[in-house]
Amino acid sequence: MNRKTVCVMPNQKYNRIKTVLVEQDKSSKWLAEQLGKDRSTVSRWCTNDMQPSIETFYQIAQLLEVEVCTLLIPLKK
Repeated sequence: MNRKTVCVMPNQKYNRIKTVLVEQDKSSKWLAEQLGKDRSTVSRWCTNDMQPSIETFYQIAQLLEVEVCTLLIPLKK
């Protein structure tokens, strides 16, 4: 039986939500209120402990008036 190994990269940063919030002088509390989400959930997104859904990334981008790709850390080649 073949088993697929899932590669988990600890401490990997995937999003720039906190950076973009800081650049726009907005807080994670503000973002949580705008999205109707729990503050602790948004805080975990900002620290990259967990990631929002694709749909939520689009909502965040719309609120911050940025492209979705601005919220993501590009792959290094």
